Order: sequence, then structure tokens, then C-alpha cells
Amino acid sequence: MPGVETASTDAQIDACYPVMALLRPHLAREEFVARVRGMEAHGYRLAFVADAGGVQAVAGYRITDMLRTGAMLEVDDLVSAEAARSRGFGKMLLDWCMEQARAAGCSVVELDSAV
Repeated sequence: MPGVETASTDAQIDACYPVMALLRPHLAREEFVARVRGMEAHGYRLAFVADAGGVQAVAGYRITDMLRTGAMLEVDDLVSAEAARSRGFGKMLLDWCMEQARAAGCSVVELDSAV
């Protein structure tokens, strides 16, 4: 079973685009890496699950501090490739996000995909 990775290179971020575009079709591929890089300055990160067929699922998240919650991990984007749905990749990403939240001392994990 594949594991969760964090997209740290431009190539990894770009490889996430086809799956992310299923959730966010307004995004242009030629601007995607630059948009993600710009959002990283505000804590945004991309996590993904890939197998031999490429990226199968993507989660965009950030750890932030809110007056109402204290430290929290917010999942902004969560999507699986159409052919990869119901194969456990979304759960794998959410479980991974929960682990990241615990490690960072967050009291809340919130999914806010705005769809």
C-alpha cells in the first residue's frame, strides 16, 4: 500500500495538479505550482498518495492558530482521482492529517473544502 508524502518539489506539486483540478477546475495548470508556492508562505502544504499509476489523492492543509480553537489543522482541499475512489486513499490522507495535528499540538482538525 502506498504512503502519504508531502509535496516539496515543484515536480511533486505539478504531479498533484490533475487530481486537484477535479476539485478546483478553475485552477490553471501553468499557474498551479506558483500558487501553491505562494500559499506556502502562509502555512499551506500539499500531501499526496501516489502509486505506480501516479498521484491518486491530494490534501491541501495548513496548521494555524485561531482564537476560537487554539492550534488547529485545517484541510482546505481533499480529493481522489476518479479511478481511485473507494480505495481508502482519502481515509489515508485524513488519518495522516490527524497524526500531523497531534504532533503539532492541535486541538481541532477541520475540513473546509468549500464545495
